[in-house]
Amino acid sequence: MPTDVPRIESLRDEDRRGRARVVVLFALLLTLLSLGTAPAHAQRERGELHVEIRDPQGAPVPASAELLSKANQYDRSFESSVQGRFAAQDLPFGVYRLNLQAQGFAAWSTLVEIRTQVPVHVLATLTVAPVATQVQVSDSATLVDPNSTGTMFAIGRDSLSEQLAPQPGRSLSDLVNDEPGWLYEANGVLHPRGSEYDVQYVLDGLPLTQNRSPAFAPSLDADDVESLRVLTANFPAEYGRKLGGVIEVTTTKNQPAGWHGQLDLEGGSFDTALGSAAVSYSAAKDHFSLSGHAFHTERYLDPPVLQNYTNGGDSGGVSASYEHDFSDRDRLRITFFHNDVRFLVPNELVQQQAGQRQDIANVETGGEVYFQHTISPDLLLSFAGSVRDDSATLTSNPLSTPVIVAQNRGYREAYLRSDLAGHHGHHDWKTGVDSMFGPVHEALQYNISDPAQFDPDTQSQLNFAGRRWDIEPSAYLQDEWHRGNWNLSVGLRFDYYRFAVNQSAASPRLGVSRYVPPWNLLIHAAYDRVFQTPAMENLLLASSPQLNSVDPIVLRLPVEPAHANYYEVGFTKSLFGNLRLDANVFRRDFHNYSDDDVLLDTGVSFPIAFAKARIAGEEVRLSVPHWGRFSGYLSYANQSGIGQGPITGGLFLGEDATDALTNTNKFAVSQDQRNTFRARVRYQAGQRVWLAFGSEYGSGLPVEIDPDAVNVPFLLSQYGAAILNEVNFHRGRVRPNYSLDAAAGAELYRKEQRSATLQIQAENLSNHVNVVNFASLFSGTAVGAPRSVSARLRLTF
Repeated sequence: MPTDVPRIESLRDEDRRGRARVVVLFALLLTLLSLGTAPAHAQRERGELHVEIRDPQGAPVPASAELLSKANQYDRSFESSVQGRFAAQDLPFGVYRLNLQAQGFAAWSTLVEIRTQVPVHVLATLTVAPVATQVQVSDSATLVDPNSTGTMFAIGRDSLSEQLAPQPGRSLSDLVNDEPGWLYEANGVLHPRGSEYDVQYVLDGLPLTQNRSPAFAPSLDADDVESLRVLTANFPAEYGRKLGGVIEVTTTKNQPAGWHGQLDLEGGSFDTALGSAAVSYSAAKDHFSLSGHAFHTERYLDPPVLQNYTNGGDSGGVSASYEHDFSDRDRLRITFFHNDVRFLVPNELVQQQAGQRQDIANVETGGEVYFQHTISPDLLLSFAGSVRDDSATLTSNPLSTPVIVAQNRGYREAYLRSDLAGHHGHHDWKTGVDSMFGPVHEALQYNISDPAQFDPDTQSQLNFAGRRWDIEPSAYLQDEWHRGNWNLSVGLRFDYYRFAVNQSAASPRLGVSRYVPPWNLLIHAAYDRVFQTPAMENLLLASSPQLNSVDPIVLRLPVEPAHANYYEVGFTKSLFGNLRLDANVFRRDFHNYSDDDVLLDTGVSFPIAFAKARIAGEEVRLSVPHWGRFSGYLSYANQSGIGQGPITGGLFLGEDATDALTNTNKFAVSQDQRNTFRARVRYQAGQRVWLAFGSEYGSGLPVEIDPDAVNVPFLLSQYGAAILNEVNFHRGRVRPNYSLDAAAGAELYRKEQRSATLQIQAENLSNHVNVVNFASLFSGTAVGAPRSVSARLRLTF
């Protein structure tokens, strides 16, 4: 725990200067709005579009269809059945352009709004084509969703297909990290708007609330993903438990009829090799898919030294799904998956010299079931459930220092939910219940091998084992009202939590927006009350009375859920019909602010909590979904976070425990990076060739070391001179980090559904030493990847 926070006034001065710059920026943006005139709607559930195509006499017409939304980065083609019908599933809420083409008929186009889970039906009557037909359709109407009440950033299939991660296991999280308000810390841990570990993945509607960073869980296979949507405010009431940020993951659906497949082969720096394969079959009412992936790398985590000692990793996984349409009103989907990752913990210099080796294995197996029934054209009922079995083991060899540690923990989680969604007049409403429950087990043993690194009275050995049930039921009700150019979203959620403590809470949510048609401008504001449950990882360990004997001075407090108020005001505007400008100002006020700590030097982290914290910032993003041959984005984020003691939850030993209950000092939270710039531009050089360039700049995270107490010889022995050169001890910050990247792709072959593409990508071209964290009490030291090159060959049929 930080017992003293020097330079807090300088941090505040820097914050004031940063905010002054952003005020000027916002003034310029507002001036632009007055002179002139791709986030999407904040809702987890997706909708469906059912299209029926007829000729003037009412006979069915087979046709080709294109459905696109610039705001959602969605662009898909469909072929209707001979009966002139097709259905598009899992469409993010928003505005879409539907284009139809049929031989002998005039082109047909319309705008469609997806606003509810209840399927939207469109009857298209085609007219006979005249001798000469010329149709010009603009997609600018899909840039801004006029009915949204918040901001959500979408990542489409094209961005996903061109993503090559320099370190395996981060394909999806690297894309999320590019969005405003998101920051990486050590080992690919995402932090949305200053929140620690409060990231929730939603995989096809089912929540994953455990830590999904590379060190804690196997990665999700990006090749199975159709789209991502990222949300940091204006949460619907159906969201709960982890609300720092939400990442909606939608797997590939809407497959064309027949057999189709894809094979990816990748390789690159750090002896990295990856492979994945997928095959699917789709008929009128049945859809089946099977995929598998594997990788090996010699740089899995972010090492604490440049030498990248003992940092190998291997992973493999398989998933399968089956979907059956009993009718136009009933659908069943079943999914199975198994993933595992096994890797080494990278050593510091001293540990490498001693011969330390630590192995970690994370294994995940589960299945999901989803069923939906359309009761009427305005009412839909759905049920979902899943079971996941997760385990994590850590082992150390006898040469490990300063601690030899072994751990075996895991849980078997069951999840059930039921939802009823409806549309009535100007209202789109939804209500439901869900529950998460299952047994959790943890076992840990350690043996101190270098007593000189610890207090003399620290217990040299420990054997801990614990088991407890986690039970988390909830219920919610939400409604969205649209009238004219005004939109209102209102929700109420109730949560009950029973694990380390028993607590319950009601969480109201409110969002309002006004659309200004002459300017194509949406102004929105949102308030979210959130109830965030503590991280599950090693929570039993931190709560156990058995840890009271580890040190003569011990403070152990139950980690309670965090309560917070989130505020956001912003706007979205279309410029010149091809650009979209998004700007937000936000603030988050926390009680029981979540963080994490490490047990001795074991590397085993567990949750802790401080009395309060305040996170505030501004975000601006200018995006070009598609303008001629160009696409890309430019974003800036300014964020400051100040936490304050005393400690309200967790385990603390020795000196850290002496004044934990009375220390009310303020400190910069570990995600307090004031200035973050990101940019990417993509150029379609020819019909089959594209080029892209990207850059990223971060002003640096805090360093929690008193500059008057820096022991340079000791730090040199641990990390080396190159790392220390990237730390400004006087400012209490890691020096700015930056990266310049380039990529290129080419379609080597295409005939009907068969294709071959090649992609090459280079990261950190300047080979700059990017220190992510340095000697952080909670995140340790981590070094970003040096210059690297990777390539991928993709075959489809």
